Amino acid sequence: MNSLIAAATAALSLLTVAAGHPVGALDGRPDTYVVSREEGVLPEGITVTAEGVMYVSSAATGAVYRGDVRRSELRPFLPAGSDGRTSAAGIHTDRRGRLHIAGWDTGTLFVYAPDGVLLARRTAPAAALNDLVVTDDAVYVTDSATGTLWRAAVDGTRIGNLTPWLTAHDFPTTPGFLNGIVATPDGRLALVADQGTGVPGSERLYRVDLPRRTATVVDVRGGQLGADGLLLHGDRLYGVVNFPDGRGNWLFAVNVAVLDPGGRVARVIGQSRTAPLAQSPTTLARDADRLLWVNSQLNAAVPTPPFTVTEVPGLG
Repeated sequence: MNSLIAAATAALSLLTVAAGHPVGALDGRPDTYVVSREEGVLPEGITVTAEGVMYVSSAATGAVYRGDVRRSELRPFLPAGSDGRTSAAGIHTDRRGRLHIAGWDTGTLFVYAPDGVLLARRTAPAAALNDLVVTDDAVYVTDSATGTLWRAAVDGTRIGNLTPWLTAHDFPTTPGFLNGIVATPDGRLALVADQGTGVPGSERLYRVDLPRRTATVVDVRGGQLGADGLLLHGDRLYGVVNFPDGRGNWLFAVNVAVLDPGGRVARVIGQSRTAPLAQSPTTLARDADRLLWVNSQLNAAVPTPPFTVTEVPGLG
């Protein structure tokens, strides 16, 4: 959930396809997925498993929807408000198929079995849990309210309590709005996005050494990566960013960067086409050879169903 969207929800945070055929259309996968046709859903987080199961969360209600990448309609999976889950932002599965959900202003991490049975609820005080990443031994969650990176240890089937792994004072500069997070496959390094204060240029991307509990600023060249959703694929880092259009409004896009081997330098090499503020794309996921993002409509004057997930064109 980005900082613009967070402001909108507190008051309560479609791309054009490039010339040619969409990747999904060529192999039978839809290029547009309907999350819900109901009013007020406002989807936010997304994850797609290796088997092609898609989960999408609702920032407004806490509902979670599930579908198959070969079918265009998702169905309700976890009901709105169940287990005290009245809001849901970042969402990811682990190797056991468990679903981990950042509960935004509930301050709660929810963990579910693949069949939807609640396995754990872990709460952090005064937190706005935004995005998360799951490693072999822990879940790390960004907190946009306090600038804290929280950690819950994972030991087999046991999910530990949330503990502050890095506080705002442990970052090189005090975070304005921690958001997207990804980790390397070995679980030793995380990249954490700070969307800053809303002033262009205040965005940061941090390199976090997880075992040492230290954070340094990544040297981002050629663009910004103070992103809402982040996705790491090899040495490519993708981020959903927003920026002023020069006419008093905001635009959204996916930036793609190449990381150096140590994760200390990120060079932005491309950008998707832009989407308007009313569309407010949030997080993204990889489905085999393509990227998908969530059209939240959280900043739309009048959010209008259906709420959708669509392909990000030209950035496979």
